[in-house]
Order: sequence, then C-alpha cells, then structure tokens
Amino acid sequence: MRNSLSRFFPLLLVSSVLSGCATTSSTGDAPLNQGNWPLCSAIGALAGGGLGAIESSTWAAGGAVAGALLGTIICYAQDGDEDSDGVFDRRDRCPGTPAGTSVGHNGCPLPQYPAAVAEAPAMPVVAQDEVIVLSDLGNVLFAFDSAQLAAEARALLADVSTRLTGANLVSVKVVGHTDSVGSDAYNQGLSERRARSVADFLIAQGVPAAKVSIEGRGETQPVADNGNDAGRAQNRRVELHVSR
Repeated sequence: MRNSLSRFFPLLLVSSVLSGCATTSSTGDAPLNQGNWPLCSAIGALAGGGLGAIESSTWAAGGAVAGALLGTIICYAQDGDEDSDGVFDRRDRCPGTPAGTSVGHNGCPLPQYPAAVAEAPAMPVVAQDEVIVLSDLGNVLFAFDSAQLAAEARALLADVSTRLTGANLVSVKVVGHTDSVGSDAYNQGLSERRARSVADFLIAQGVPAAKVSIEGRGETQPVADNGNDAGRAQNRRVELHVSR
C-alpha cells in the first residue's frame, strides 16, 4: 500500500497544490498586487505533509517542505505581471495595458477625465475713441462772428448724427475752437457758444442728451498757421470726441 502511494505521491502533491491555488484565486477583484502564492505555500505544505504522513513521520516533514516550496513556485509563476501594470496576471482582466497607463485593482485602465479648463477672464469693454472734425476749410460752419449753424453745417451734422444713436455709444464731447482774430476771452466765449449750438442740434437729431457734453478751447489749440486765411479756416473748427 505504501509503495503504491509512494509512486503517486508527486502527482498527488502537485494536484493538491494546483487545487489549492485554484480555489484561492480570486475573480479579479482582489486589491492591487495581492497575490495568493503565500496561501498556496501553506496549502502545499499541508497537502504535502498530509500525504507524507501516510508513509512515515519523516515523509511528513519532507512532504510539508516540498509542498510549501512547490506551492510557492507554481502559484508565484501564476501570479506574474506581464504588462507591468502592478496587477498579477491571474487578476488582470485587461492584459497588455500600455506602459504608464493608470489601472484599477482589476488591471483595467481607469476612466480618463478631461482636465478642467479654467474660464478665460472676461475682457473689459474698452471704449473706442473717434474724433470727427468739422472745419471752415471747404465747409461753412458758422456765419462770421456768429454761433448760428450755417445750412451746410446742418446737413453735415444731420449725417453725422445717424452714427451717434447706437446703444454702444458711451459719450460725445463737442469741442469748439476759433482762430486768433480777436481777444482770448472773446474767442473762448465764442468757441463755447458754437460748441453748444452743435450739441443742441445733435440732441434734436436723437443723440441722447445725457451722453453729450461741451467744451470751448478758444484759440489755444491751433492746428494750422493763423497767419493766412487757409490756416485760420482750419483753426475755426468743431471736434466731436466720440467714445463707444
């Protein structure tokens, strides 16, 4: 009887170890890097020891050692990590994962979420400034020494006013200028009266009164030579400083 068992001892030992490894293997839900080969070693030791005890006490001790060693080797081999993702192959439900891929405890890639994109700060609304210049050079704006608009000036301002009624309009400053003929004080007052005349006309055309202001600068800011008629005509002007 003992001789018969001796012949089948290696086969029974391997069968017992494999059975132990199989029964202790999980379905792939074990925590990361938790192999079963230490437990296989214990099962192999018990199986080997039990089978060896049938022969003798000496066989029992040797069988336990052999079973533990064999169980460790077999189960460790089964617990390899071919794709190096940190999950043993027997638990890896997604073998062949590309290197560097973050995986879960079952070896499958973790969901990838797009990085949150910070919203770009709202750009401040910057007013766009425009200066519209109406001068006596080529156009008669006012009669001599008068703040009353000439017919030609009214036609020009009626056309300009259509560009100043949009919702994006911020403000319109009407600035009056004169040439150097006359005293500084007189020219200052004349420039203010002419600016007021233009502003009133624009408001009558529909430009919001709250967005219209006036300023007179007299003869202080010439743009041409006051020593000749052409230069003085350029200096007799009205500027519309428009902000949108």
